[in-house]
Amino acid sequence: MRSLEFRTTLPLLFLFFVGVAGGSGGQWVVLQRSIGVSAMHMQLLHNDRVVVFDRTDFGRSNLSLPSGGGCRRDPHDRALRLDCTAHSAEYEVATNTFRPLTISTDTWCSSGTVAPDGSLVQTGGFNDGERAVRTFRPCLNRTCDWVEVSQALAVRRWYATNHIVPDGRAIIVGGRRQFSYEFYPKTHPSDMTAVVLPFLRETRDAAENNLYPFVHLNLDGHLFIFANNRAILLDYTKNSVVRTYPTMPGGHPRNYPSSGSSVLLPLEPSPKEAEVLICGGAPAESYARSVLKQKPFLRALDTCGRLKITDAAPSWTMETMPVPRVMGDMVLLPTGEVLTINGAKSGTAGWELAGEPALTPVLYRPGSPPGTRFNPQSPSTTPRLYHSAAVLLRDGRVLVGGGNPHISYDFYGVEFPTELSLEAFSPPYLSAENLASRPRVMVPVSSSPIKLSYGERFILRFTVAASLRRVRVTMAAPAFATHSFSMSQRLLVLETKVEKTEGGAWHAVAVAPASGVVAPSGYYMVYVVNGEVPSEGVWCHIHSDGADAA
Repeated sequence: MRSLEFRTTLPLLFLFFVGVAGGSGGQWVVLQRSIGVSAMHMQLLHNDRVVVFDRTDFGRSNLSLPSGGGCRRDPHDRALRLDCTAHSAEYEVATNTFRPLTISTDTWCSSGTVAPDGSLVQTGGFNDGERAVRTFRPCLNRTCDWVEVSQALAVRRWYATNHIVPDGRAIIVGGRRQFSYEFYPKTHPSDMTAVVLPFLRETRDAAENNLYPFVHLNLDGHLFIFANNRAILLDYTKNSVVRTYPTMPGGHPRNYPSSGSSVLLPLEPSPKEAEVLICGGAPAESYARSVLKQKPFLRALDTCGRLKITDAAPSWTMETMPVPRVMGDMVLLPTGEVLTINGAKSGTAGWELAGEPALTPVLYRPGSPPGTRFNPQSPSTTPRLYHSAAVLLRDGRVLVGGGNPHISYDFYGVEFPTELSLEAFSPPYLSAENLASRPRVMVPVSSSPIKLSYGERFILRFTVAASLRRVRVTMAAPAFATHSFSMSQRLLVLETKVEKTEGGAWHAVAVAPASGVVAPSGYYMVYVVNGEVPSEGVWCHIHSDGADAA
């Protein structure tokens, strides 16, 4: 068991804001009125900076590239062949500042994962970006930027889904008119051939409701893949479908452009069960009506389905949300709750195809009795419909950005202007009344992150002003968020024992996950949770032999 010397961490929470709304259902803070780029895609990295980007063919953004840094010259761009503005930015959480990044190939509706070394690996897109791979390796200074390879994928990947697999590669599944999958990085010349997956062709309908399929890593190492209203379990090592699941009740599509959302619910210590939650979306006929501008838009779906994908005879359990929602983002919180945020109450994904912003986030408590699981929160005042995103930050807040239902940047004369702001939503566990219950973790004196091996016991030393209430340690994988799905999102509850120490402090003795099937190698945020109140997270890097931290 690893024993470490500790010192008190300085919290990331700060007071930079220009507006606030709150109450017993959480609190909203506007962090930046404009970062110049609309947050179509977002990824938190282990240096507590968030990479944000949209697409290169919007036209000029509101964020200039550094002088002398060169402009983007693209003869294939449909909007602007010479562009001296940025379409990506790096947001630093601790200082509430941002800087432009240079991205050249078109990232429109692309996908991504974080590699075991902490680099963001970002794949596909549109036009000259459809077979591109872009890598962003985080650094402590402000010199790191995107590195791009334009023909690194076997086929074009537009509206695909990525997931990290136990060997550290990213699997890239589907995409528009791509009924196949492939891996990155490529380890052999044969890797430049995509692997055909007939299920993706079978689930495509006239509205293409199998784009951005929901992909989750199961406890047996196989992949749960949900497209349209159906799901399979894929042994990707043999390209074999090992299980076909029941169709989701109601028959409505849940993937883009119907755009529901999905999470793998938190995994318990030494997990034997895995359960998927899918919520919201749009009715089967919604997209066809919307593109014809038949108003009012159809009401979004208000149902959620839960499926234990490890059961011998799994069946869906259906629930009803307090409000209908399409294009919502589902975020796993350190407590194991699920936050659904952003989106609309009617219509579907696409340009000008939705209305009635869903301003009220909803907390879902998976372990509560049926009928009591949903808890509406304090509403935002900022509509975030198509092309919005949300990610969990290490301090427990949720960073929210984006929203642009237009073919270009449109700020005037439209119902929902392009949104360039960033907000933070603080769940109720960050309220003043919970401050005394919030554990204060003492991070290692040695350089962060904590380095862990699979199955290793480790200690988190913490203090807390109030009494202890069912203390546990959780691990959250930072996810790649875009188009209502957070790729590779995962939350693990660790085996935990609490011991009293001298000086009023406590030890949370936790056991790291047993294997890369439960927790693929890479960076995670580790929290001590007291009752329903989490500490600020601590970065850790978990790896097997040969998988080193950055």
